[in-house]
Amino acid sequence: MRGPFSSTVPLPFPLLCILAILSLQGQPGACFSVSSFPSSSAMSKKVLVPIADGTEEIEAVCIIDTLRRAGAEVTVASVMEGRKQVKASRGVGLVADALISECVEGHTWDLIACPGGMPGAEHLRDCAPLVDLLKKQKAEGRIYAAVCASPAVVFEAHGLLEGEKATSYPAFQGKLSNLAEGRVVVSNKCVTSQGPGTSLEFALKLAEVLFGEKVAKKHEAAMLVQVV
Repeated sequence: MRGPFSSTVPLPFPLLCILAILSLQGQPGACFSVSSFPSSSAMSKKVLVPIADGTEEIEAVCIIDTLRRAGAEVTVASVMEGRKQVKASRGVGLVADALISECVEGHTWDLIACPGGMPGAEHLRDCAPLVDLLKKQKAEGRIYAAVCASPAVVFEAHGLLEGEKATSYPAFQGKLSNLAEGRVVVSNKCVTSQGPGTSLEFALKLAEVLFGEKVAKKHEAAMLVQVV
């Protein structure tokens, strides 16, 4: 018997991931491990992706999946005190590699990328170790990024958008001091985007910033993404 997503036409892997997430939303016990695994290419860039209860799962998984494909060493860190498993915004369980407290001392991150979702973005905003890492990231001229609610709720709240243009989910754009047009906005070392529907574009732009346009285009084509 065919399942709900059975098809005689092959579906691209990212779409299958999103469909799987959507099919499990709200189901008790549904859980995805987003722990690290070896990439097919050299892991030359270190990326931190913080997650929390209420994180938007599509955004988080798009960032993690795309950057691992591109060759990044992605560490997923829970900001929830004492536990790696979080319940995302639509009820999907995500399991992190580490607690955020384990990602501070002795670590240098080429990129810190914050997914959105509510109240996930508020948990990121209120996490002192993460905020310290983000401020250090900006001060030292390394890349930091956010999507959906997080540019306004996390970055704007902590002065991380000072001197930067940014975008966010439309409902939060009024909180931005220097709103820019665009589904993905790059301003110096700060990259922001709007929401679940722009997550693959956002993740591919992060791949481009880290590894160059050629690598990003390669994975854009392989993933059958049509960037608007």
